[in-house]
Amino acid sequence: MKIVRNLLAVIGFLTIVGIGVLSWRFAPILGEFDPEFPGVYADFASRLLTTGDPGVAMMWAIPVEEGLSPDDVIASMKSIAVSRNLLFVGESPFYKQIEAITGEPYRYVNFLSFCDARVGRQMLEYRNEYSGFMPCRIALVEDKEGRLTLYSMNLDMMIHGGRELPEELKASSLKVRDTIRAIMEGGAAGEL
Repeated sequence: MKIVRNLLAVIGFLTIVGIGVLSWRFAPILGEFDPEFPGVYADFASRLLTTGDPGVAMMWAIPVEEGLSPDDVIASMKSIAVSRNLLFVGESPFYKQIEAITGEPYRYVNFLSFCDARVGRQMLEYRNEYSGFMPCRIALVEDKEGRLTLYSMNLDMMIHGGRELPEELKASSLKVRDTIRAIMEGGAAGEL
């Protein structure tokens, strides 16, 4: 019993030393991170542990109300985008590509792209890698049971997941994030 107690004491001591070393080593780096980064990563980790899928954990998903057609949802999203000064820059009807390749009907899958060129420029001036987030895409997907859902990348990881963005870029990015969410929520409800 004494050996087990001493072994646990050693493990506890080494754990405390390890935490101290890690804190000393990473505190200066983490001090530069966005104040909201712990919550963003906690949310991501929770969703990842719940689903076991990183793709699901990093996406927003909003089910479309019953009775709305893809055309209804798209018209709604375009209207909301215009009202919030976000430009609709294109769509890629993926289901048509699948049908052309296979010669068989496929469920509805369409990728819609939205952009604010001013914010895009800010992002590119900050980091070229941010081009991978542009334009903002929303997928309208019909599942195998015929239900429609809107999907888009959760932009919080880009905005809050690392070193804090410059103030102007952060404010612009938050505005675009909020607009994408509003487009998805309004589109899913058929708002005009």
